[in-house]
Amino acid sequence: MNTLKIGENSFELAEDIIKDLKAPKDLGILKCIQCGMCTSVCPAARHTDYDPRELVKRVLDKDETLITDDIIWNCFYCYTCQSVCPVSNSPSVVNQVLRQRAIDNGKGKPKVAPFSAYGESFIEFGLGAIPSNFFNDLIKDFGKEWLELRINLEDIREDLNLGSMFLPEKDVKDINKILEKTGFKNRLNELRRCRDEKNTR
Repeated sequence: MNTLKIGENSFELAEDIIKDLKAPKDLGILKCIQCGMCTSVCPAARHTDYDPRELVKRVLDKDETLITDDIIWNCFYCYTCQSVCPVSNSPSVVNQVLRQRAIDNGKGKPKVAPFSAYGESFIEFGLGAIPSNFFNDLIKDFGKEWLELRINLEDIREDLNLGSMFLPEKDVKDINKILEKTGFKNRLNELRRCRDEKNTR
């Protein structure tokens, strides 16, 4: 339990979240009445100890330990909580802001590092694609038919007059310039470093 000092703003964390770029201007976190509707419909709450009502309460209590709490990584971002909230709050959005802070301070990087393969795939193809290091898992999950489909996908698309699923090389180069200028590649390099460190332990 946090202890507030006299004159301290207990809503400072909530107000910072409202000001965050990810948060909509009408985010109703300060109107939260702790009714628990968000928790009653949350699939993560059903299967884990994640509780969106409790998450919002901790933010309103200015509990900054949330940023290092593994609980924030159990949200699925399905926005079901947002769809039922009577005061237009979104614990899902609140959670996204908290996760970004965890990533920014370095604590959350190991959590997202395994997804760096998606970024590498984006650089290679210029669009989202299933990274090749997941292929073996997909074969296990869906059988060899998935591999055959994957291998023959270009031929199938050609038969259906759908054209190539790959972007022209010039477009991939242009996208890579954007990824460079926006800092995406630098962030991806940090995630790769975290992933590689984790793999060498």
